[in-house]
Amino acid sequence: MAESISRSLRDGCLEGEHAPALTIEDSLASPLGSHVFDHFLANLASQIADGTSQARGLVLVALNRSPSFYIDLLRRKGVDASLVDKWVRILDCYSDPLGWKDRIPPLTNVQKPSTRENVSFFRDVRDINKLLSSVLDLGKGFVGQGKTRFAVAVDLVSNLLRHTSLPSVAGLLNNLRSNDQISCIFWLIHSDLHEPRVSTALAYVSTVVASVQPIMQLTDEHRSRRDFLWLEKNSCKAKFCVRLKRRNGRVKLLAEELHMDQVGVKFAAVTSENSFVNKSLLPKVQFNLQLSDQERVDRAKVVLPYEHQGNGEAIQIYDGRRSLSDDQKDPHLVQPSTLSAMTDAQANSGNGEIHYIRDSDDEQPDSDEDPDDDLDF
Repeated sequence: MAESISRSLRDGCLEGEHAPALTIEDSLASPLGSHVFDHFLANLASQIADGTSQARGLVLVALNRSPSFYIDLLRRKGVDASLVDKWVRILDCYSDPLGWKDRIPPLTNVQKPSTRENVSFFRDVRDINKLLSSVLDLGKGFVGQGKTRFAVAVDLVSNLLRHTSLPSVAGLLNNLRSNDQISCIFWLIHSDLHEPRVSTALAYVSTVVASVQPIMQLTDEHRSRRDFLWLEKNSCKAKFCVRLKRRNGRVKLLAEELHMDQVGVKFAAVTSENSFVNKSLLPKVQFNLQLSDQERVDRAKVVLPYEHQGNGEAIQIYDGRRSLSDDQKDPHLVQPSTLSAMTDAQANSGNGEIHYIRDSDDEQPDSDEDPDDDLDF
C-alpha cells in the first residue's frame, strides 16, 4: 500500500487533471508521522534524481525542521549530494518564519552561517499569496517555459495554521494542486492539535489520506499502574490506515502495519492479532458489503435462462477488454465471421432468435475498472 502511494506520487497527474495530493496525519499517541513524511520525501527525491518520476524537481517548504536536516536526510538515504543541490529547492520558513530576526541588531562578533544555493529564505508565513508565489518561482527553475512539472512537499501544515486561517491554508494547497506545473504534493499535519474540521478540510483537497494510528490504546488500567508499555510499543510501531480516492469516485480503505528501525520506517501486512483494523475501517451499515464464500458458491450455481445448458455447443463468453488478436486465439469467444453467418442464417429463415453471450467473470463486482468499459458501442 505504501508502495502504491509512492507510485502515485512518482507518476504524477494526467493532462487536464489536478495533481495527486497526500495528507499524512499523526497524533501524540502515535508520533511517527514525520518518519512517514521523510520516507515518501526520500523516495520521491531518489526517483526524481533517477529520472523515473514525472516531476523534474522538488520544492520543499520547511516549516518544522531546518534545511540542513533535510539535506543530510537525503544524503543518508542514498541520494547523491550533487543531485540534491540540482533537483531539490528548499524554501526555508523555519529559520525566521515571522521576520523577527531582521528587527534585531546584528551582533558584530557573530559570524553568519553560510547559505546554500538551493535554499531560499522566507520571512513571513502569514502572507499566503507571497508564499504561493515563492513556491512557484522556485519551481520555475526546474520547468522553465516548457511543460515540465515539479513536486511540492510541506513538512508540517500545523505550523502554518498557527499563523494563518484554515481557509487560507486550504486555498494555498488547493491552488498548488490545481496548478498545471505541479506534478504532486504532500504534507504532514498533527491532527490532535486541531479541530476535526481542519482534518476534514484538508482531506477534501486530498486524493490520499494516510493516518498513523497507535497500535495500542492508552487505557485507565495503564494510567493507574503507570504502565508505559503502550508508550514503548507506539513509539516503534503503528497502524497505517489509508483512504484512497479513485477516479470513478469510490473510496478505497486499506491498512498496513508500520515498523520503525535504525534505517527508517518499514511497512508490512496487518498481522492476525491486529486484523481488526480492516474491520474497523468498514462503514457501519445494516447490510453486507461483500459476498461470503457460500454466497459465491451459490451464485456460481445459478442457471442463466438464456444460456444453453450442455447441448453440445461451446459456452461463449464475451470480454470487451480483449483485443482482436486475443479473440482469435480464444476458441470460446465469438468470432466476427461466426456472428455474421448466424445473422445471415436468421435473415434467410425469417425466424428471430435470442443468443445470450455471458460476460466474463474475471472482474469482481466491486472492481475499480470502469463499469461501462465492456459495452460494445
